[in-house]
Amino acid sequence: MEEPQHRIRAVYSESTITVYQAYAPEIGLPAVQEGRFPAAWKRDRMTWIKPSFLWMMYRCGWGAKEGQETVLAVEISRDGFEWALTNACLSNYARGTHPDRATWQRQLKRAPARVQWDPERDLQLQSRPYRSLQLGLSGEASRRYADEWTIAIRDVTPLAHEIRAMVKGGELDSATRLLPEERPYPVGDELLAHLRE
Repeated sequence: MEEPQHRIRAVYSESTITVYQAYAPEIGLPAVQEGRFPAAWKRDRMTWIKPSFLWMMYRCGWGAKEGQETVLAVEISRDGFEWALTNACLSNYARGTHPDRATWQRQLKRAPARVQWDPERDLQLQSRPYRSLQLGLSGEASRRYADEWTIAIRDVTPLAHEIRAMVKGGELDSATRLLPEERPYPVGDELLAHLRE
């Protein structure tokens, strides 16, 4: 069956969903130790969370990019994640989804969350023909993410490095077996209707 153009794929349980972020060690390591984002983590800035492990690997270069050396798997409540989707606006204007550009700009300004659909990635970090969700959180959403929705934070940097080494060594089957098992996230069409490009 062909993969839909816009679908959220993630590791999730009945009550949580795992998203990925990458930080410098001075933010990432205390977050892992405390299971919470430290005071140094700026709650007034926009933060982007990604349910796709491979998209995060593309973004942070397998944890090798400066300032993104610590890759975190952040388990958050599904209620919080879905609140963010409900209150999100597309980060770009989409004819047919928004009545006009001015309405979209007003919605974007007010929205505590924004959605971008970027090409999903394969093990070589090449574009796939379908999209992966990025969810930007600011203001209320960013604060709630850090202080209410976060259940657990794990350091998956060693996993990123292990998979990268296998890919470089041509061991793609072994690398695939180590990937987090992401499944289509059960979200209704009505929840994503205002977030389609």
